[in-house]
Amino acid sequence: MSRIQIPEPTPEHPEILAPAGDVSCFLAALAAGSDNIYLGLKQFSARMQAENFSLTELSRLTDLAHESDCRVTVAMNTLIKPSETDAAYRLISRLENQVGIDGLIIQDIALVDIARQAGYTGSITLSTLANLTHPASLLEAKRLGADRVVLPRELSIDEIHQMSDACPDGVVLECFIHGALCYCVSGRCYWSSYMGGKSGLRGRCVQPCRRVYQQGGNTIQTLFQKGQEALRGGDQQGRGRFAEKARSGRTRIPGERVGDTGDGRRLRPGGRFQTGRYFSCQDLSMDVLVKTLTGIPHLVSWKIEGRKKGPHYVYHTVTAYRILRDNPGDPEAKKTAEGILQMALGRPNTRARFLPQHTAVPVDPSGQTSSGLLVGKIGIDRQGAPFIKPFIPLLPKDYLRVGVEDENWHTTLPVTRFTPKGGTLLLRIPRHKTPKAGVCVYLIDRREKELTQILNEWQNRLECMPERTTENVTSRPNRVIPCRFTRLPDMVVHASLPQGKETRGARKFLSCLWVSSKSAAISHTVINRFGWWLPPVIWPDEEELWKRIINEAIRNGAKHFVCNEPWQAVFFNGREVDLVAGPFCNAANAFTLASFAKLGFSAAFVSPELTKEDFLTLPKVSPLPLGIVLAGFWPMGIGRHDPFGIRPNEVFQSPKGEGFWTRRYGQNTWIYPAWPLDITAHRPELEAAGYSFFARMEENPPKSMPVATRPGLFNWEGDLL
Repeated sequence: MSRIQIPEPTPEHPEILAPAGDVSCFLAALAAGSDNIYLGLKQFSARMQAENFSLTELSRLTDLAHESDCRVTVAMNTLIKPSETDAAYRLISRLENQVGIDGLIIQDIALVDIARQAGYTGSITLSTLANLTHPASLLEAKRLGADRVVLPRELSIDEIHQMSDACPDGVVLECFIHGALCYCVSGRCYWSSYMGGKSGLRGRCVQPCRRVYQQGGNTIQTLFQKGQEALRGGDQQGRGRFAEKARSGRTRIPGERVGDTGDGRRLRPGGRFQTGRYFSCQDLSMDVLVKTLTGIPHLVSWKIEGRKKGPHYVYHTVTAYRILRDNPGDPEAKKTAEGILQMALGRPNTRARFLPQHTAVPVDPSGQTSSGLLVGKIGIDRQGAPFIKPFIPLLPKDYLRVGVEDENWHTTLPVTRFTPKGGTLLLRIPRHKTPKAGVCVYLIDRREKELTQILNEWQNRLECMPERTTENVTSRPNRVIPCRFTRLPDMVVHASLPQGKETRGARKFLSCLWVSSKSAAISHTVINRFGWWLPPVIWPDEEELWKRIINEAIRNGAKHFVCNEPWQAVFFNGREVDLVAGPFCNAANAFTLASFAKLGFSAAFVSPELTKEDFLTLPKVSPLPLGIVLAGFWPMGIGRHDPFGIRPNEVFQSPKGEGFWTRRYGQNTWIYPAWPLDITAHRPELEAAGYSFFARMEENPPKSMPVATRPGLFNWEGDLL
């Protein structure tokens, strides 16, 4: 279907890209004057908790948007499983022919090829989940066929300029200006998936980072005792893991002193401990700083996060940033916009790393980390009924939340009558959820009379738009030609230089090291015997350093490299090396693997997030020899921010008693669970399915780490929700 002609955004006049999780939010974005609206469908959306849209619904909304000179972009930014490629193809074909959308946002690079085969002619945007974090990655993005790249939210203004300077013609950039922040780097968070099978890469994140965690005091002792009880209770699986770790020196043995942190510090059993939401970020808000983003070459889109937010949030944020964009030098306009943003009802705001001279940790463990405007605290009257005396007037149809989002007992409820500032509002809360006095109450959505009227007017316009007929798509994308089975050496990935026979080489396995300036400078007679793993994240200010390290390693004889972003292939163009796509590249289907082959990879690891069924299916259709991580300490997440209040190399625990620890590597914090990944028992099945090589990731956990009492199967027995 033909698209209408809408003027392209420019660096001098960037578009405001608004979120929409339902029809009301979409209409609010139009009413506020958004230039582009992004949304998800019932499938393949990274915000599956939002209401999202059907195709019939979206076709009418798209026509309405085009009438208003507004583009529509669909986010299909999830990991695509092997069995889903045909469905993704059919959906994109219908988006092209039935709806006529203007853009696609994708995480999985398989969709570049699939979309073009489906006849899609619009723009293709690589999401933050695609993890393009350094300048040279933009060249590979263009090479694969992307038109637009969303920049990471962890970048400073100087790093945004670096990305802009490296951006090739034909590619434009998009950056976030407002909305929720994640502690972990996008595309590098497996926290929700590893702990409960609900994958953030699949749009199902349950936000375990927002929970309260504890470190110190009895934490280590309690976890250790739980491990001992499991052993005494006949947990054979746990006993076996404990024995293996004890033999390797990676855990304590019974009778060892409690509290040895592994870094020279000690904790007294029964001593003081700290609790807090150490990984729960505040909301990003660039507000008046967006002026500094105007005119940056290739940067044409300002993106607002919030597909799970209400129309009030969408209307106010879009309105505020339009004012700031269109009136950059007007102090009165600035004041007006700031007041509007205050009523957007998000979390407390942060600029995070945006200003390099004022880098702020966006985490306040003791502060408010829930969304919403604090409007009062619970009081209890003589009859035991909860009430509040609001700090601001409350309107009918306002929506309140009692408590914070990560507490099971929290509840939401509407306001039924006008309540003046300081007046008394009785709260009708189910008896089993009655909160204690002093619990905070937040305003999370507001439907002012004026906004309701505006939305009704736009709804009437929508009702006049004709529905389109739906046509089934029976075609499918071209099949990827699978490769022949090739047996390759297994890999053992070490955190530090191994000693003894592992430095002399072996035929059955390849010893590997994480690349660093120190490791790359080892003896010329040894370096070619090792495989060299690149980190999962490289930041703009690190790129030149990594280029030098890689060049030095190759000059010294290094031949085997594992890239943990597909974009790192750019560092090896024209080099005669063995290049493997690592497990952090999140390969989950044959089309992604075919794209890796185009980038120069000779083999690839599959994503550890897949299920048993997916693992066993993929080798039969893969164009590359496949490997899989069988065991080791897989990081649940990697973040650029320091965990304010959490000491590295010391165990901390969740409300459920689960143990974790962190370690700082370069600019990034790696978060590990106390139970390692271990699907070693399933190796025979994987070999029979056609896997060519396997890997084990060695890490040196804290000496105080408790015995693992739960299996580290990841999603092997799950559904990868």
